[in-house]
Amino acid sequence: MGRPRKTKNQKKERAAAQHRSQEEFGSVPHSFVFHRGRVGKNLQQLILDVRRVMQPYTATSLKVRKKNTLKDFVTVAGPLGVTHFLVFTKTPTNINLKFFRLPGGPTLTFRVAQYSLIKDVVSTLKRHRMHEQQFTHHPLLVLNNFGLQGMHIKVMATMFQNMFPSINVHKVNLNAIKRCVLISYNPDTQILEFRHYSLKVVPVGISKGLKKIMQEKFPNMSRLEDISELLVRDINLSESEAEQDGSHNTTELPQAYAGRGNMKAQQSAVRLTEIGPRMTLQLIKVEEGLSQGNVLYHSFIHKTEEEIQEVLARKEARLQLKAERRRKQDADVERKQEQKQAHRKKSLEGIKRKKKQAEGSDSDAEDPGMQEDQKVDEPSDDDMEYYRQEVGEEPDADLFPQSAKRKRRPSLSTKAGKRHKCTHSAGDQSPAASAGTSTKAKKQRTPWQQQKLRGFSPRQPKGPQSQQQREAGQPAVQHRGSPRTRRKRPQTPGQHHTRRQPGSRPRGQGKSGLGRKPVLTGKGSFRKPRYSGKKRPA
Repeated sequence: MGRPRKTKNQKKERAAAQHRSQEEFGSVPHSFVFHRGRVGKNLQQLILDVRRVMQPYTATSLKVRKKNTLKDFVTVAGPLGVTHFLVFTKTPTNINLKFFRLPGGPTLTFRVAQYSLIKDVVSTLKRHRMHEQQFTHHPLLVLNNFGLQGMHIKVMATMFQNMFPSINVHKVNLNAIKRCVLISYNPDTQILEFRHYSLKVVPVGISKGLKKIMQEKFPNMSRLEDISELLVRDINLSESEAEQDGSHNTTELPQAYAGRGNMKAQQSAVRLTEIGPRMTLQLIKVEEGLSQGNVLYHSFIHKTEEEIQEVLARKEARLQLKAERRRKQDADVERKQEQKQAHRKKSLEGIKRKKKQAEGSDSDAEDPGMQEDQKVDEPSDDDMEYYRQEVGEEPDADLFPQSAKRKRRPSLSTKAGKRHKCTHSAGDQSPAASAGTSTKAKKQRTPWQQQKLRGFSPRQPKGPQSQQQREAGQPAVQHRGSPRTRRKRPQTPGQHHTRRQPGSRPRGQGKSGLGRKPVLTGKGSFRKPRYSGKKRPA
C-alpha cells in the first residue's frame, strides 16, 4: 500500500512551516571558527571544541588552507549569512583569539591565558552528561558582571550577545534549552572566564529514594528489611546524588519539562554539569573595522588626545593617497582602452584599403600563391597543363618560351635496385666505343647512382690474355658500366658462347656439392671470365 495522499491544507501548512524555518535560520547569527598561521595539535583540538560550543549555527567541517587569506573568508561569508569570525593565532609567547563582527567590525582581540579541552574536563568528572541531542539547539548565554561602566565592557557584552540567537522569554520552549554558556568578568583582574555546561532539571520535594524509583534507577535493597526504609532513610546513594538542592538552584517551572516529575507549576532544581572547553581570556584591544581601523581601546598602551589626533591625521593622509592612486590607475586604464580602440580602427582601415588596391591592380601583379623561386613573367606548369586540358593539344614552343628554358629537377623515382643491361656487339669492343657507352650510361644514371659509383673501380681479372686479344691490342675487360650490369666474356669470331641449361650442373661439381665455388652476390661483385688454360682456336 502506498502512502496516503496529503490534503491541500496539509501541503499549505508544510510549505508555511518550511518558509518559517528558513526565515528563522537566516535571521540567527552564524559563525566561522578557524585559525591563521601555524598552530599546534592542542590548539587545533581547541578549535574543534569551540565549534562544538557554537553548534548548530557554525561550520563544523570548515577546511582552511595555507593560501587562504582573511579576504577569502569575508567574500564567502556574505552569501552564507555568516556574521562572526572566531580566529585563533599563535605566537612564540602567546595564543590570541580575535572576534570579528561582519561586515564592518568591530574587532576584539583577547589573549588566551589558560584553556582546557573537552576531553580534559570530562575526564575529571565522575558522571558526565553529554550526548548528541544537546547540540541540536543553540546554548543559553549567561553574562556575569558586565553591567559596569566602561566603553570596552559594553562592546564586549554586545559582541557576546550578538554571537548567539536571541531568546523571547514569552515564546521560548524550555525543552530546547539543553546547554548553557557562562562568561564571567572580573573587574579587578580584567579576566574573563569562559565555561560550557550541560543543563538538567530534576523535581524537588520528594525523597531521593522515591526519586530513584521514578527515574527507573532502582537501588539495591538487599540490606533493607522493608521498603519503607528506602523512603525514610537515604542510603546506598553516591556522593553526587546526595547533594542538597537549595534555593540557589530551585525554581518553579512555567511549563512541563522533559523528565519524570517535571510538571508545570511544580518546584524543580536546575543542575549544571561542565562539559568543556574551558578558557581564561584577557582583553587586549578593540579596533574599528576588520582589524584595520582605529584602536578604540588598548589595555596596555594609553595615548593622549594629541597622539590620537596625529594617528588619525596620518591615517587620513594614507587613505587620500590610496584614493588618488586609484583614480590615476582608472585614468590610465581608460587611456589604454582608447588607444587600443584607435589602433584597431586604424588597422581595419588599412586592411580595407589594401583589399581595394588588390582588386583594382593589373593582372601582371605578382600572384601570392606563386612559388618563391618562380618569376612573374615566367609561365608555370599549371598554364601548360591548363592548355593541354582545354585545347587537347601540346602547346607550341613559342607559346610558352620560358618553360623550355627551365630546368626540371632530376626525378628520384628510379628504383635503386633496377639494373641496366649494356649489350655490346663484336665490333664495339674498342676503347672509343666503351667510352661512348659509359658516357651515355652516366647521363642515364640518377644522381644517387652517380654518387654511389663516384669512388668505385672494378677489379681487373687475373690470368693471361688470349693470343687474339694480344694481337688485336684489346684489354681483358672493356666494361665500365654500372656494377650491377652483368659482365660479358669477350668472344672471338667463330666462337659461340653456350648457355648452361637450367637442369645441368657446372663442371667439377657433383651431387653433393663438394668443390663448388662460392657465388659472388651483392652490389660490388663481378664475375671473372673463365679460362680453360688451353689456347683458343684462331
